[in-house]
Amino acid sequence: MDQSVVEAPKSPWGPVAPEPPSCSLTDVMSEQLAKQLEDENKTPTFTDPSADLFPSDSSETTSDLMLAKMLQMQFDKEFDDQLRREEKKFNGDSKVSISFENYRMVHPYEDSDSSEDEVDWQDTRHDPYRAEKPQTTPRKGFTGKGKNITTKHDAVNCGRKNTARMDKFAPEVLVGDGLGMDLKLSNQVFNSLKQHCHSEQRRSARLHEKKEHSTAEQAVDPRTRLLMYKMVNAGVLENINGCISTGKESVVFHANGGSLEEEPVPDEVVLKVYKTTLNEFRNRDRYIKDDYRFIDRFSKLNPRKIIRLWAEKEMHNLTRMKKAEIPCPDVVLLKKHILVMSFIGKDHVPAPKLKDVLLSSEDTKGAFYQVLHLMQQLYQECNLVHADLSEYNMLWHEGKVWLIDVGQAVEPSHPHGLEFLFRDCRNVSTFFQKRGVSEAMSVFELFNSVSGLNIPVGEEEEAEFMAEIVALEKRNEDHVQRRGKKSFPARCDDNDPPLQPDSDD
Repeated sequence: MDQSVVEAPKSPWGPVAPEPPSCSLTDVMSEQLAKQLEDENKTPTFTDPSADLFPSDSSETTSDLMLAKMLQMQFDKEFDDQLRREEKKFNGDSKVSISFENYRMVHPYEDSDSSEDEVDWQDTRHDPYRAEKPQTTPRKGFTGKGKNITTKHDAVNCGRKNTARMDKFAPEVLVGDGLGMDLKLSNQVFNSLKQHCHSEQRRSARLHEKKEHSTAEQAVDPRTRLLMYKMVNAGVLENINGCISTGKESVVFHANGGSLEEEPVPDEVVLKVYKTTLNEFRNRDRYIKDDYRFIDRFSKLNPRKIIRLWAEKEMHNLTRMKKAEIPCPDVVLLKKHILVMSFIGKDHVPAPKLKDVLLSSEDTKGAFYQVLHLMQQLYQECNLVHADLSEYNMLWHEGKVWLIDVGQAVEPSHPHGLEFLFRDCRNVSTFFQKRGVSEAMSVFELFNSVSGLNIPVGEEEEAEFMAEIVALEKRNEDHVQRRGKKSFPARCDDNDPPLQPDSDD
């Protein structure tokens, strides 16, 4: 019977390495073997540093240096995350932001696991796409040698320098990323842009100052706002509701009345605020300077006093009209260039202008005769000429025609009083003739009916009619000059509202 060979059991960990051959003590003490081992220890081994820094999970390390590097890298990563949070908190939603990039701990062996949202945290110190700033020219005035010499007058360098100088423009000037586009501006273009920016800054400053000290379309300057607040605090007004109308010379606000000197103020009033821009009053000073009531108080050198004088003039005209029982607003108070009057309307709704209201033929006919009677009263009883009468300055309220805007009204003795009356008659006659009123008079008949002069009328000879008017004005002016110019006193007998003179300007 054959003897079976007993095989060694296989190891689950793979083949067992054969045991090294045993050596004797003489071999260990051999000088040749010692030299061989020494040479093997001196042979350099090139290994991947990343393999040392990132060992496999299945292996362990006992190297203190490697552990220190791994800990340092983890600390740097946490430090960068903290910087990221601090930068985001510091910048917020500001358009101008700062970066802590120079304080980052950048490792060349760090794996980049940043997402697209963290592009700003990439190392851009050596970004090839970043625009290069123009190089400064040395004091000698040129760079390079031989054929490659470049002077400070080089077009390319000057263009880049001009583009970089645009960053010094005002913040409101949007210059864009000129350096990023490698934009090259010539000296002529740069100087033109610089001059334009300076002129725009000066113009903006002038406009801002003008808005601060002038009454705009639906806003008031600080001085006017202060006067309005004082009226509310004094109890003259309960509150100011808002703007209801704007014109060439003034802005009209609606307000609720209070009390003035223990006398009740109408429930609804209007504040007529004369604009302080002065543009509209420069060409309208003839309504005051040639008015014999104000000729001694007119000052061409102080335009702001002209505006206050204009408000006072309208107050006196309204008072004279109210005394003659002509339908017009009641004057409550005058304070500098703010005139407080009664409100023509109801429940915050102003009465419509005559041009906007739709009337029947009978009402239109009645409105014409009302206007004719008002013009006759104004001329004969009040000794005034409206000088700007039209369908825009007449309101229809409670079945009657009301006259407003009488700041430019003058006396017939004014050097151009009859011319203003003829212009009013033309506006009234044209309006009612267009509305189909057959009883509407012609401009010549209306003028004679209001003035009572009975100037002969030819066959529509307007030139001759105007020549007669100018001749009458000339004779009237000479007569007034021989008698002496009449001045309008500060105190009148028309029972005017209280007027407090203001010494401050």
